[in-house]
Amino acid sequence: MTLEPVPWWTSAVVYQVYPRSFADADGDGIGDLRGVESRLDHLERLGVDVLWLSPVYASPQADNGYDISDYQAIDPVFGTMEDFDRLLAAVHARGMKLVMDLVVNHTSDEHPWFVESRSSPDSPKRDWYWWRPPRPGFAPGEPGAEPTNWESFFSGSTWTLDDASGEYYLHLFDRKQPDLNWENPEVRNAVHEMMRWWLDRGVDGFRMDVINLISKDPELPDGAPTGTGGLGDGFPHFGTRPRVHELLHEMHREVFGDRPGRLLTVGEMPGVTPEQAKRFTDPARREVDMVFQFEHVSLDHGPGGKFDPRPLDLRDLKASLGRWQAALGEVGWNSLYWNNHDQPRVVSRFGDDDRWWRESATALGTVLHLHRGTPYVYQGEELGMTNAPFAGPADLRDVESVNHHRDAVAAGADPAEVMRGIRAMGRDNARTPVQWDAGTYAGFGAGEPWLPVNPNHTWLNAQAQYDDPASVFNHYRRLIALRHELPVVALGDFRMLLADHPRVYAYERVLEDVRLLVVANMGDATEVVEVDWPATDPVLSNVEPARLDGTVELTPWAAHVYVAGGEG
Repeated sequence: MTLEPVPWWTSAVVYQVYPRSFADADGDGIGDLRGVESRLDHLERLGVDVLWLSPVYASPQADNGYDISDYQAIDPVFGTMEDFDRLLAAVHARGMKLVMDLVVNHTSDEHPWFVESRSSPDSPKRDWYWWRPPRPGFAPGEPGAEPTNWESFFSGSTWTLDDASGEYYLHLFDRKQPDLNWENPEVRNAVHEMMRWWLDRGVDGFRMDVINLISKDPELPDGAPTGTGGLGDGFPHFGTRPRVHELLHEMHREVFGDRPGRLLTVGEMPGVTPEQAKRFTDPARREVDMVFQFEHVSLDHGPGGKFDPRPLDLRDLKASLGRWQAALGEVGWNSLYWNNHDQPRVVSRFGDDDRWWRESATALGTVLHLHRGTPYVYQGEELGMTNAPFAGPADLRDVESVNHHRDAVAAGADPAEVMRGIRAMGRDNARTPVQWDAGTYAGFGAGEPWLPVNPNHTWLNAQAQYDDPASVFNHYRRLIALRHELPVVALGDFRMLLADHPRVYAYERVLEDVRLLVVANMGDATEVVEVDWPATDPVLSNVEPARLDGTVELTPWAAHVYVAGGEG
């Protein structure tokens, strides 16, 4: 079933730029807006439709820009507002759109709103954030005095004591990221006004950071114990609470209601279920166009969490993605991604970044892109960039990994095992500079980068791939072109095949009389599978094409795409 009228983003592909690590134009070792502008030809050559720009707002950079101190200013490390306007014009001149990252669950503790809120318990902005006195019977600062037992996403308590007032403020993430109180209509009005300001400037939408966490239970009850130093799981009291739908509907009405058609809104939503996502993305409800969910990128987490990785079972991945395809098949819309600024590199995570590097990188791309939904390409993914060989804690920059290493080692964990988990799953893997060429700093810029370049840039880089028809980059170009050319890719129904096969990922897409088949071997041994499909040659392959005639032989990490019916 297709949507009527069909939104433009059903056939679009989004490219995420993490500016700090994309390209450095001024040689200070940190990527910037002029650097992004200097590499737009790469995005145009790739064929993407939308550039999603991770935060470039003014920020103390406690969490690399996801701690914003001024929503309507560009951080000097990235350039000026004039640089932004020039980038936006250049993106539009190439027929692409630009989507901003919107971080409004929390601000920086250096934002004027919080500075004012912190100035006095009687401040007019005190209620713009979540302030609470110590737990009854406890003195401020005493162990266990925190208003709730909630554990932060970045380790430790979600509460930090303000010595001046003797009260605590809530931060689900770092202590320098206090949470806004969305129950206060003044907060909502201020956020809506800021969003309209950016849309008036010409941006084409927003990716909304952890937007399903903005509604908290005002009672702030304790969570079930997690077994970590007396801390508890507060997620049921702030994750996807019913009122968040009201808040997003209000945002849509106040910000997007009189600008139909041209914009894109995507909500990042940790812990969201398919049924919840269906409600968020139902066009009739007017909330968001699509969501980022985390189910499929949690399948390799072990009992100890993300830093305790275990091998992925492909059958679990098929069950998860298939469930999301089915749930949002009639109403709603999926976001499709392997990578982003918070995830390790997929070719190292779910593929083989050694012997079968190119084959597995392109197979993973093929499997993802031809699902129903909007694909997101994270910078360097189109080159097959890999995880980095971080030697020890001194190599780390990400606050989440740094805190985890400190706390885990202090609790008695083996430092080597802790680094093994961080090396596999840490967010710094996604943030090493983009590998443009084989030069000293991989073409990132003239100065030493803020995070070291992956040593494999001497052979794994864009310049080496542009003119190689078999490269990861050119395979991604063909995948993107296929979505643009064949309506069945954007709008066709989805049917999972071979659901119980432990190594082959296969599915069919159907739109009227056109059928598209994807068959991919996700392992390092040759597989022969039976498929009930018309005899045909592939329209796209990442290895030597294999004809389908009742069966198909799949060499290691082979991925083939077949089309039947219509004029295909």
